[in-house]
Amino acid sequence: MKIVLMCAVGLAAAIAASMGLGGGFIMLLYYVLFTDLKQVKAQGANLLFFLPVTAVSIILHIKNGLIDKKSALICGLVGALTAVGGCLVAEAVEGALLRKIFAVFIIIAGLKDLFAKKQNQQNVQ
Repeated sequence: MKIVLMCAVGLAAAIAASMGLGGGFIMLLYYVLFTDLKQVKAQGANLLFFLPVTAVSIILHIKNGLIDKKSALICGLVGALTAVGGCLVAEAVEGALLRKIFAVFIIIAGLKDLFAKKQNQQNVQ
């Protein structure tokens, strides 16, 4: 039964990620709530999971002409460097503090998204 849950979570996360909807959040919730992985290892496993998903998504989006290659290259390089920096910081920060920082980040992102949608709805009317 555990393997079925893992496959369902992986499938949902991959679909969400390929559409740019934050599949990583699904994976992190699963890892932290339903496995015994520590926060830092859960984030690392999450990143490894998305390497093949990202590769397939990029190939399909390039094929459909949906990616500006120059911008994608710049963003990819900056993102990779930032990820290395983030890993170094995550290793240096205590797990409990890391979970609190992550929770605050998710709350801020959710509030921003919530209010941005309200603002967009007002512009449509």
